Amino acid sequence: MATAPVHMPELVRATGVRQVRLICGVILFSYVVSHFLNHALGNVSVDAMEVGVYYHTAFWQFLPVAIVFYTAALTHMGLGIYALYQRRQFRWRTIEPLQLVLGLSIPALVMAHVIGVRLGQTLYGHQKLYPQELYLFFVASNRIWAMTILLIIAWVHGCIGIYFWLRLKPFFTRAAPYLLAAAVLIPTLALLGVYQGGRSVMVEADDGEWRTHNLTRRQVGTVAEANTLDRITGGLTIGYVGLLGLALAARGVRAWRERRGGMIALSYGNGKTVRVPKGLSVLEASLRHNVPHASVCGGRARCSTCRIRIIGDHGALPEPSQREAFVLTRVGTTDPSIRLACQLRPTSDLSFFQLFTSHTVSATASTPARIGQERYLVSLFVDMRGSTQLAEKRLPFDTVFIVNRFLGAVSQAVVENGGQPNQFVGDGMLALFGLSSDPQAACRQALKAAAGIATHIDELNELLSHDLRQPIRFGIGIHGGEVIIGDIGYRDHIVFTALGDAVNVAARLQDMTKTLACEAIVSEEVRRTAGLADDALPQQEVAIRGRDEPMAVRVVADARELSALVEGSARVAA
Repeated sequence: MATAPVHMPELVRATGVRQVRLICGVILFSYVVSHFLNHALGNVSVDAMEVGVYYHTAFWQFLPVAIVFYTAALTHMGLGIYALYQRRQFRWRTIEPLQLVLGLSIPALVMAHVIGVRLGQTLYGHQKLYPQELYLFFVASNRIWAMTILLIIAWVHGCIGIYFWLRLKPFFTRAAPYLLAAAVLIPTLALLGVYQGGRSVMVEADDGEWRTHNLTRRQVGTVAEANTLDRITGGLTIGYVGLLGLALAARGVRAWRERRGGMIALSYGNGKTVRVPKGLSVLEASLRHNVPHASVCGGRARCSTCRIRIIGDHGALPEPSQREAFVLTRVGTTDPSIRLACQLRPTSDLSFFQLFTSHTVSATASTPARIGQERYLVSLFVDMRGSTQLAEKRLPFDTVFIVNRFLGAVSQAVVENGGQPNQFVGDGMLALFGLSSDPQAACRQALKAAAGIATHIDELNELLSHDLRQPIRFGIGIHGGEVIIGDIGYRDHIVFTALGDAVNVAARLQDMTKTLACEAIVSEEVRRTAGLADDALPQQEVAIRGRDEPMAVRVVADARELSALVEGSARVAA
């Protein structure tokens, strides 16, 4: 699927502290995965571990990669300390506090290993590889339990971060079983590999010749060098603990200043009012006072479900940050009274109401509402032509009967081709494709569904020919793109639907079939993603209300031909 190029200003607006921390975390987790896979070779032999570490170090110590890696490590550590200072409130029933505590403990636990291996190599030319490290862990100092704890903590911390990153992605549900299997299998094999390698070294260490070849001064250094490295480790560890203490002290100073700065009142628009110190975000205030507040991403500004609408004057509010402005723009919000609760930190009394209700219950299924998932879908709008004239000389119930037969024929074609009828508006319908398929398959399904609609309407016209003055006609608009899907509504009137520009464009393309005198209009996006040949359908540029630039579309005079075009493109691709 072709995608539009990402412009640098938009990329900058999309990037915040959390995004930088995520990028650094992914780099570090890649290193951890590589290291764990190297440990797993211990299930084969110590020699296999040494061969593996050669390629591992060749990549990670390659100068450009090493610069990126150490920059990511220092940045990630610094941002972790900053998160300790910045975060005012946690969802204590979730794993967010666990992730932070584990992450902050890693530098202190890994300090001795990094200094002993990397700094020892830099200062004294030590060549500590697996035989030497396993000897130190299992024989000389019995530090294997500390290293095991470090490996587990690093892995769990990384997996939590990956989970928070991927859980909102469209593919996560399908990929989750495989990711879980990898999350369990990789550390298990790594720990078993370390254990098996350690056992081998313990046996070989009784051989004096093995000691002579593997425990030389060049490999493990002298006692004086070890003491120097230990002092460096102790100093850096104290310095790191001091940074954590400084962050905690800064939190205390901030809390003291906020208390002195006074309290503000937050009114939720439903009679609920809470008083909080200045500086808290609206979402943090909700969590502190146990007020239900929707937030799928946990306050990371990666979704918009915590949105609120300000009641009254919003001119005195702080300006949106780059990240907040980016998210609001992505969801098409230009109203300055709409803000993200996780980013807005009011300095004066504020009244608002939430746009998404937290923990909404569906009346039909008694299950929590599905809120705010972004994914690529194909929207198909179909509308019945001439329904007003159809109703002029018929009884109301007769008109309803014909419209229902029309919608039934349309729905049957949609379901037969893998789509889902979604909304019925009068004599029109919105169908969604791609809820359980990839973009290319969704586009092909929508095009074949349009052909199926034409075929079923032909059959309906023949069936009702004795009662129709003229055949039923229709118009179809098809467009694909990123939309937000979830449960929308109030109390007993909640429906699952899609919202976004792609849905609106499909509706407007359907409306244009009247002026262009055709049965269907397909966007160039759908034609290209479906794999249809460029000359398969006539192209035209049309003006779409709400868009500055004209849009390329394909005009389909007879929707029945779409099925043959899709099948033909599939044979060519095969």
